[in-house]
Amino acid sequence: MSAPKDELTTTTITATAMSVAMYLEGHPDFFNRYPALLTGLELPHESGRAVSLVEKQVALLREQNRQTRRRLHELIEIARQNEDLTRRLHGLTLGLMAADRPAALFQTLYADLKQNFQADRAVVRLFAEPALTPHAAPEFAGEDADEQALFKDIIAKRQPRCGPLKAPQRAFLFGAEADDLASAVMAPLSGAGWSGILAIASRDAERFRPGMGVELLANLAELLSLILKPWIKAA
Repeated sequence: MSAPKDELTTTTITATAMSVAMYLEGHPDFFNRYPALLTGLELPHESGRAVSLVEKQVALLREQNRQTRRRLHELIEIARQNEDLTRRLHGLTLGLMAADRPAALFQTLYADLKQNFQADRAVVRLFAEPALTPHAAPEFAGEDADEQALFKDIIAKRQPRCGPLKAPQRAFLFGAEADDLASAVMAPLSGAGWSGILAIASRDAERFRPGMGVELLANLAELLSLILKPWIKAA
């Protein structure tokens, strides 16, 4: 004898619903074979108006399409920005290679970084000696400079680092009057028996954040190291 309706338990209802769900999952073509059933199915809507399952599926598909288009547009924008950065990096590299002395090279580097890479300040410090005395420049801190210890981790790991500068680093790179520089990216320079730092700083604390992509800057540091090689005294 079957139990009265008012004695049906939640467990029984749940089990029945589970059976229906499992059946539909195992027969995904069910509504294709019985399309008339779709018109009779209704789902509650946030506005209170009941909608058919077909309408609900269409709405979900539209939302998925909107999300897909939005993500596609984001990817296209990222690709466009990367292409633009690559083009600017190529132009900068050609300008650096055309410099006939270190002073001209650094002048070109700083001007380009400020104009095309949104830098408020840029500087190079080389822990090395110039190959020729007439080509000495402030960028040559000397191979025995004590300040090299301030950047030993960056130089050892050979990876650019983004974020706020420590006070001693900021003072050495940009001078004592550079307290307004809130963030920077430092890239290691290196060669046979020498090392250095390329630093790009901004007054915006969010401009160079820890974790941001630095692949292009790492490429620039490698190129700069090669271009500087003839101007640096061999160890």
